Amino acid sequence: MLTSSYKNNLTEIKNALRSDKSFDLVERDLFIGGRNAAMFFVDGFIKDDIAEKILEYFYKNLKEENFSSAEHFSKSAVPYVEVEVSADINKICTDVLSGISALIVEGLDKAILLDTRTYPQRETGEPDNDKVLRGSHDGFVETLILNTALIRRRIRDTGLTVQSYKIGSRSQTDVAVLYMESKVDKKFLKELTKRLNSIKTPSLTMNQQSLIEALYKRVWYNPFPKVKHTERPDTAASAILEGNIVILVDNAPSALLMPTSIFDVLEEADDYYFSPVVGTYLKLSRYFITILSVFITPLWLLALQNPQQCPDIFKFILIDEPQNVPIFWQLILMEIGIDGLRLAALNTPNSLTTPLSIIGAIALSEFAVESGWVCMEAILYMAIVTVANYTQPNYELGYSLKFCRVLLLCLTYIFNIWGFIAAFVINLLLICFNRTLSGKSYLYPLIPFNAGEFLRKIIRVRSR
Repeated sequence: MLTSSYKNNLTEIKNALRSDKSFDLVERDLFIGGRNAAMFFVDGFIKDDIAEKILEYFYKNLKEENFSSAEHFSKSAVPYVEVEVSADINKICTDVLSGISALIVEGLDKAILLDTRTYPQRETGEPDNDKVLRGSHDGFVETLILNTALIRRRIRDTGLTVQSYKIGSRSQTDVAVLYMESKVDKKFLKELTKRLNSIKTPSLTMNQQSLIEALYKRVWYNPFPKVKHTERPDTAASAILEGNIVILVDNAPSALLMPTSIFDVLEEADDYYFSPVVGTYLKLSRYFITILSVFITPLWLLALQNPQQCPDIFKFILIDEPQNVPIFWQLILMEIGIDGLRLAALNTPNSLTTPLSIIGAIALSEFAVESGWVCMEAILYMAIVTVANYTQPNYELGYSLKFCRVLLLCLTYIFNIWGFIAAFVINLLLICFNRTLSGKSYLYPLIPFNAGEFLRKIIRVRSR
């Protein structure tokens, strides 16, 4: 705790911050109103023009009566809005490392905390992952306060509540929880608050993912995502108005939406920027294509293994020529190969992305067919699957569906039709027994069935 001794306070803060060990932790010695003072801040986090104006005011206008107490000083002598006083060394250090400037003055037993911080940031442009067809083209950035402002701009209601938390004993990462007081599930909010307060971790190493894993002890064999990520403020604002909870994490350019069912994950904001007829068509198309991406290759493999049971109308999908590599292994190799191309594209400089795509497409198509590794039909069906994966916006769900598809392929190849049935049942059980963070069914409103909510999920209704 700080005392009225200026030298002791100066030494305490210096030792706590270890400012002599880091060049970017700046101590600025001052002489204001006839008294010694010192300001501590992190270089790069301070608004220089505002700090200069404050110091200019200190040098010109301070009088002896301003120094009666730290509280009186902050009210009468500090020409700034965001001001706080504190004698807690730990709080002062945490605030300084967060970008806040700490001012200690001779004769005052508390530090004056000035929120003059600014962060290096990019513009709130259109997000790369959540492309916009219609609607606002602004997106979340890595600065928490700007992200909350983007939502405040859309919801001008006193019922919008923004609660702040600091997670991580070392990182002290800022986390904001946003919800509508009148619509939120109070039971779920209480449980979420309890979990956030009980998190014991040094830091959120992987940012949002670390927070998700700390909130929900994920079952390793269930790959389906528990939350929905979005980089669009309009999507987050809409979720809040519907009664959901949004979590923002500092340094993360996206929001976490919860609780989240599989219908919420498959939903897109663009569905609601079109007329109800067009929006409904887009929704139903997305559901159909998503289901198709899971079953098209396992069903084809099943038909090839049981040609006598294949209906005459689908006889054209059968392959008469003998294959050098079994169809099953062709499909597995292309599943891995497509992921390899995807990973390569992520790590390829922008200038080389197009050549890499061309080479990869040629290598996995024409050359692969001519060499006898794969057949044209297998390439066709895998191309359909690959394109279909991008019709839904969630990256995690795409890999979850991939695991379901591979399980269907493996068991169908080993046990034929009974393997297909067994894999189908396993995948169905994984979805049915999956739970959201609120404890509700992952298939709600289908299980338990709620007719009104179910129709609203599959049909684009008019905005209320």
